[in-house]
Amino acid sequence: MTGETRKAEFNGSTGEKLAAALELPAGPPRAYALFAHCFTCSKDIKAAREIARALRAQGFAVLRFDFTGLGGSEGEFANTNFTSNVEDLVAAADFLRREFEAPSLVIGHSLGGAAAIVAATQIPETKGVAIIGAPAEADHVALQIRDSESEIRDKGAAIVNLANRPFEIKAQFLDDLKNQTVTECASSLKKPLLILHAPLDETVGIDNATKIFVAAKHPKSFVSLDTADHLLSDTEDARYAASVIAAWGARYLPAAPDDPVETKRLDPVDGGAAEIIPEKRFAVSASADDYPMIIDADKEEGGDGLGPNPTRLVEAALAACSAMTIRMYARRKKWSIDALKVVVTRAEDEDSHLSRVLEKTLTVTGDLDQTQLARLHEIAGKCPVHRMLAEGVEIRSKMV
Repeated sequence: MTGETRKAEFNGSTGEKLAAALELPAGPPRAYALFAHCFTCSKDIKAAREIARALRAQGFAVLRFDFTGLGGSEGEFANTNFTSNVEDLVAAADFLRREFEAPSLVIGHSLGGAAAIVAATQIPETKGVAIIGAPAEADHVALQIRDSESEIRDKGAAIVNLANRPFEIKAQFLDDLKNQTVTECASSLKKPLLILHAPLDETVGIDNATKIFVAAKHPKSFVSLDTADHLLSDTEDARYAASVIAAWGARYLPAAPDDPVETKRLDPVDGGAAEIIPEKRFAVSASADDYPMIIDADKEEGGDGLGPNPTRLVEAALAACSAMTIRMYARRKKWSIDALKVVVTRAEDEDSHLSRVLEKTLTVTGDLDQTQLARLHEIAGKCPVHRMLAEGVEIRSKMV
């Protein structure tokens, strides 16, 4: 299954903008998942990227993001700690809930796995938690900076080299680690838990997986990642982890469609394109510019109803174009619009596929007087799609 990577951002635990990437499958997502990256890593580390996209290929939408002060996110890393990471995860779940759908799966890698366990207790929609190479307690990460701990305590902060990069670590970071209770949260999680860990992991030993597994209540599962390293730097190891997570998660999620259809990414075309899907009656794999979609006939007309029918797309295009044109005009005029909705329907008794009359209804709210509203109504009729339909177009067709 193909899909797209969409840039996103949301406010983190302390108000800074956090950079995110939302992996969206081509069709409706079977579920949304939230991914927490490893300590001092980013959303673009190979493991995060490969796991998210492998899950996308199996129909999951996955949000991966940079914790405060890391990657493309705002804020100072020195002012963060494990607690703020957990709060960033909860903020990410809030973003998904508000804009799309709350995450059903929370996935975490390394310290992100420990944070995922704690955060999941604060995300009620979570149906399962999967952790990869996670420490049993957050203060395990202190082992990576033990050579600088005395300096941090004496001076209140110190520059520590982690993964060949300098980071400022403050005493508050160490104090916060000691106050975390990851295994206690695992014990009280009351959600299915999947633990993936490599026996030869030299960064976070396999004994951590044992401690979490013993603490957790059923249903719980453990899967060995064999010879994988801690960062899953081998692409195949990351994809294997994703396949296990997808298969495990399916037990606790609504069933996927019996016959999922993949959209085919067509050769780039400056316009629209469509190709038949051989195993389907009428459905086509289509694209507008390079954005993939499924277009199908309605079930009552013999199709599978896998997507909107072509004429409905024309109506949606008119509605979208009208709304965009109104908004652009209002912004240029600095007019305040609180809400805007455009609905396009066929006139009553019109043929379902050869409609000659379309009815467009505009609903606009904001600090606008009647003269301004009348002007916006006029502007809606000047959008490119409206003019194309109203004035007519010449279609030149050829066979090649």
